Amino acid sequence: MSRSDEHIIELKNITKTYDTGFTAVSDFNLYVRKGEFITFLGPSGCGKTTTLRMIAGFEIPTEGEILLNGKNIASLPPYERPINTVFQRYALFPHMNTYENIAFGLRQKKMSEDEIRRKVRRVLELVDLEGFERRSVSTLSGGQQQRVAIARAVVNEPEILLLDEPLGALDLKMRKEMQLELKEMHERLGITFIYVTHDQEEALTMSDTIVVMSEGRIQQIGKPEDIYNEPKNAFVADFIGDSNIFNGIMTGKLKARFSGGEFDCVDDIEKGTHITAVVRPEDVIIVPPGQGTIDGVVTSVIFKGIHYEITVESGKNEMVIQSVHSATVGERVGMKVDPDNIHIMIAEDHTNYFEADINSAFRLEFNGKVLDTSVTKIIRGSKRTEDGQIVDANGDVIDPRKMRIIAAIRPEDIEMTDQVDEGLVDGYISDLIYKGDHYSYVIRTDLAQDFIVDDEYLWNMDDHVGLIMPTEKMSFRLKK
Repeated sequence: MSRSDEHIIELKNITKTYDTGFTAVSDFNLYVRKGEFITFLGPSGCGKTTTLRMIAGFEIPTEGEILLNGKNIASLPPYERPINTVFQRYALFPHMNTYENIAFGLRQKKMSEDEIRRKVRRVLELVDLEGFERRSVSTLSGGQQQRVAIARAVVNEPEILLLDEPLGALDLKMRKEMQLELKEMHERLGITFIYVTHDQEEALTMSDTIVVMSEGRIQQIGKPEDIYNEPKNAFVADFIGDSNIFNGIMTGKLKARFSGGEFDCVDDIEKGTHITAVVRPEDVIIVPPGQGTIDGVVTSVIFKGIHYEITVESGKNEMVIQSVHSATVGERVGMKVDPDNIHIMIAEDHTNYFEADINSAFRLEFNGKVLDTSVTKIIRGSKRTEDGQIVDANGDVIDPRKMRIIAAIRPEDIEMTDQVDEGLVDGYISDLIYKGDHYSYVIRTDLAQDFIVDDEYLWNMDDHVGLIMPTEKMSFRLKK
């Protein structure tokens, strides 16, 4: 089915901040084409359901516009929007049979019984539930209940159908079957589907377009094959499928060094540029030692049904390989990757920045703790006078109440500790990415600020950690 170029819905600069100060969605910009199947994909807490609820009208954005066919509906109540929602738990009426559940919305619109009967029969055919009209919904399987929930939504002929993780309650086999059925149903109905999931396979299987989200922001928008083959950053590469992710550097024309070897690649990036290299496990070829780009020792072999998952240690790096051929733990092997299968991205700057206060003693403080430095060390040419004041290089008195200092520290210069009181700040691990020779962690704090930390050791998601940040590893500047 061809997709229209007409934009049925547009989200412009959407932000949602709650009274607690937590921002669930930040500066979200997106357009959806009429008849498109678009999926919001991301981990729990990334803002995808909040965005869906704003489209539905259950949440009002703090900032921005939601345009439906060019008209701003951001403050319009849900019942006035031509949009229906299917929830994960379906929200069916247990005291009604299948027919009455589907007919409920039509009765609310005061339609005639003949019209209701015609519309219900049509959607029962669409969802393959003919003959189930008088069955109690409590006797239906999970997949059948899901179909009833979809039928109840589409019988109202909405312009847009929102689906909030509707397959989450189903077992694996049923979920895979329903993925295909939903895709076919979308083609038959011809209406716009906006789907929310944290399941990468669901998104790749069903979607025309995927919107990858993290921390309330869009990370990448694209077709499933583009998202998989050309991730824009390490988060997308790690979240979509399995990936080997390495820090590296461009060493020449179409040449990159990472994981202890120099690889040919197809990304023409300037020599000396720090990069992130992504290699999918299925693209690594095992060869005899010395015949590949790098060598390593097999440390793990796991049979996964259709392939073996082989982990090879090469220096400080690990390479995960998916192969139909097995290997032996302790065996030394070579590894090579075709240039087309190496995806190079310019490395992101993960420097942590935070705002420090100046106390009455002209010392810096952060999170109520004093840093081992002073204003005179930060402001070039400043000094302390005999009467205790601070003057700049021109002799003008500095008023600390009118100054803010921005501190910066690199992820590798922060140490995590389980003795949370020892840290300058503490928080919980909300995300992690393995980078070949270390892990990159996201630490969520109570200061409405996340910190990126590099550590060679594996910590668990949701671990409560303190962050030790030595002052000598920090740099400072005046906030403009």
